[in-house]
Amino acid sequence: MKKMIDIDFGSSRYDESVALRYKILLEPLGLKFLDTHRAKEAEYLHIGCIENLDDRLVGSLILAPVDNEIIRMMQVAVDTRYQGEGIGREMVAYAEKRAKEAGFAKIIMHAMLSVVSFYEKIGYRQEGEIFEEQGITFAKMVKDLK
Repeated sequence: MKKMIDIDFGSSRYDESVALRYKILLEPLGLKFLDTHRAKEAEYLHIGCIENLDDRLVGSLILAPVDNEIIRMMQVAVDTRYQGEGIGREMVAYAEKRAKEAGFAKIIMHAMLSVVSFYEKIGYRQEGEIFEEQGITFAKMVKDLK
């Protein structure tokens, strides 16, 4: 049994989230998590997925307001042992619900090309040209929340 939670910035759960995002998203690419990023994350909404059996954080993502209408979803990570179980889909649905509750009209993200089809299946559309950041190829994905 899994449940979606909001994670308080600076909490021990937040530290778990940083560690999970690093392990899944950054380490395989040879990138480091810079502590200078932590200060920016204080203003973001942090969402996690907990495995109820052992209270383990198995998924995490960030929602970062862009302006009053748009929020950006970033660093969606699911522990490799739990990938393929629908956790990503559930976390994204929960994130969309939280973004709507906060009054945002649109959610955007930069998706690595390997996951574009996942996001298309859950209602996101690709917008604009494919682009590169730090040697990684991305597509901008958008979903209207209204």
